[in-house]
Amino acid sequence: MDDLLKAFRLLMIGLASIAVLLLILVIGLFFWNQNPEIFSWESDSVELSESEELEPESGITEEGIHLESGLVADDGYQLIIANCTKCHSANLVTQNRGNRDYWKSLIIWMQTTQGLWELGDSEEKILDYLSKNYAPVQEGRRANLSGVQWYELED
Repeated sequence: MDDLLKAFRLLMIGLASIAVLLLILVIGLFFWNQNPEIFSWESDSVELSESEELEPESGITEEGIHLESGLVADDGYQLIIANCTKCHSANLVTQNRGNRDYWKSLIIWMQTTQGLWELGDSEEKILDYLSKNYAPVQEGRRANLSGVQWYELED
């Protein structure tokens, strides 16, 4: 009787395993039916020519700002789109301010540690654009107060 009980348990475990596998198969077929591309191993990437890569996706500007990227639409912004936004958002450019040396040091850091490629002749144009359009804004503390009668607060 004990052997019969063991055999029955093994049979039930086997049937439960088959049921789980069938359930996974049915769920997979359901998702594949809803979206056949889900299990596609074909690449959707498109090779672009060098001239196409330098063109921004949209040249629409408003009040001097390239709408798609948020960059100042000035000479060289296409180079920023083509080189900088391949790895990070244009927001990382627009939220920073610096002089030419600052931007040059960032480029060197990205080339040294982040895998940025050599920019060649474009580097000078990129630095011109960044140092002109994203230069430091001269904001500081308010001017010192003068001619004020100061008094001490009493407890």
